[in-house]
Amino acid sequence: MNATRSRTLAWDATTAIEALAAADSALWIWTPALDEMRFTGSTRPLGLGPLAPECSAAAFVAVTLPQDRSLAEGLLTPREEGTEIAVRLRMRGSETCLWRGVWLEDGLRAAGLVALETKFAGAQKDQLTGLLDRRGFLARAADVLAVPGDYELVVADVDRLRRLNEALGHERTDLVLSALGSRLAAAFSDQASPARIGEDEFAILLPRPATGNAAERVREALEQPLRVAGFDIYPTVSIGFVSCEGGADAADAAELLRRVELAVGQAKGAGRSGAAAYGRALESDSLSRLALEADLRNAFVRGEIEPFFQPIVNLNTGAVAGFEALARWRHPKRGLVPPDEFLGLTEEMGLMNDLGLMMMTQSARQLSDWLRRHPRAGKLFCSVNLSVGEIERPNLIEDVARVIRETGLPRGALKLEVTEGDIMRDTEKAAVILQKLKDVGASLALDDFGTGFSSLSYLARLPFDTLKIDRYFVLTMDKDEGSAKIVKSVVNLGRDLNLEVVAEGVENASLAKLLLDASCHYGQGFGYAPALPAQEAEVYLNESLSDGTAPLKQRSA
Repeated sequence: MNATRSRTLAWDATTAIEALAAADSALWIWTPALDEMRFTGSTRPLGLGPLAPECSAAAFVAVTLPQDRSLAEGLLTPREEGTEIAVRLRMRGSETCLWRGVWLEDGLRAAGLVALETKFAGAQKDQLTGLLDRRGFLARAADVLAVPGDYELVVADVDRLRRLNEALGHERTDLVLSALGSRLAAAFSDQASPARIGEDEFAILLPRPATGNAAERVREALEQPLRVAGFDIYPTVSIGFVSCEGGADAADAAELLRRVELAVGQAKGAGRSGAAAYGRALESDSLSRLALEADLRNAFVRGEIEPFFQPIVNLNTGAVAGFEALARWRHPKRGLVPPDEFLGLTEEMGLMNDLGLMMMTQSARQLSDWLRRHPRAGKLFCSVNLSVGEIERPNLIEDVARVIRETGLPRGALKLEVTEGDIMRDTEKAAVILQKLKDVGASLALDDFGTGFSSLSYLARLPFDTLKIDRYFVLTMDKDEGSAKIVKSVVNLGRDLNLEVVAEGVENASLAKLLLDASCHYGQGFGYAPALPAQEAEVYLNESLSDGTAPLKQRSA
């Protein structure tokens, strides 16, 4: 290499200092025997201006934020030669900085580079909330857990985020998530390392509180009502948590997070606003879940999933008017698997459209058979739920037309139930699809009316035949005046729009009487019967035809 080229590529001290300054970085050297920390480079943006060009260990620790002083002391503790250093520290007046280095010369000195965390491999910040992202949280947790002490790791999963996306759209849902992130940051100091570790998951890691409960503090922070784009939102979260110890024998941060997410899954299985602590039993549950996934795929092939039928009764005459088909899984070893154990899994595995088509086909065939063998049943109908998003799947209209044609069902006998979320995403597109479904012979019901985020304006424009009142309002209408008013309002609205109204949650004769007084058309609930296998549902239908009315419990069990 010639001399000119050598001079061109040479790095002198001035060039190095300019490069460090441009990158908001600095070199550091720590010599314990001299009690001296020296800096070269851009110290002011890093919060090291008052210390440069050299300082003592005590001065260095004093400038770090109080919650990070134990980490700063750990950085200064002599180690064996070759021991690497990677720690995040926050100095007064600066953002979080990443210190990287290595111990040299039999542990006599340590040297390395310090820079704003945002300069290393991206910001490791969640762009939406400004909290740490998953990678940043794991790195921060590893630093914290290196210090001896008792800690608690908490993860909160926002319930029904998909429902929010469907009803509000992604942009408005992002506003909700951003607000939740701000609330978490306000409720906990940076010491808790608040983070958004997934689309709908938030996490904190903090010293185990002497009093109180960290999981409940997270719930209090996140489960506060908020208003977004004119909608009142009442968020709920499912929470998992684990207690852990820091120090040399601390568990790996990623492993702890895996454990907590198992607990979150347990909490979500218990319903909204659930909470669960990690325990060893969850490990076997996780393995069982893998086995259940494999069994579920086979269940579709082996025909183990079948419709059960819950009666829907004409409140005025007491006769069975129809049934709602609900999916049940007859597992060859476990017996009847509850729907809340496999429907969520079916959705996660992307099998909901397959389930929807299977349920529609089998239910239509069963209804056709009943109509042929029980002519006295009159205009018997069967309701089948369209799963979330199924209204937009390709070939839905063709499949419905084919099923009605092949089974010979009368027009309107097959009733398809959709949710508000399905039509709120794109009301105009939904209107076109719904009209085509009616044109091929299906009737349409709007399920759980009153529980979503809809306005009433679309009801007059969409071709529904039926409104279904959510069971919560029906169950509480004899005790809660507000629920009673909602039920009556929906019934009146239905009549004004020439829509039939079905009330779910009819548990006894008293509720049936209240609904009849409100002029509601149909009732459905355990007061009449649960969802029954096809053979038992036919027996129930026969009894209703023989007696003239469907059996009804006088009181709730």
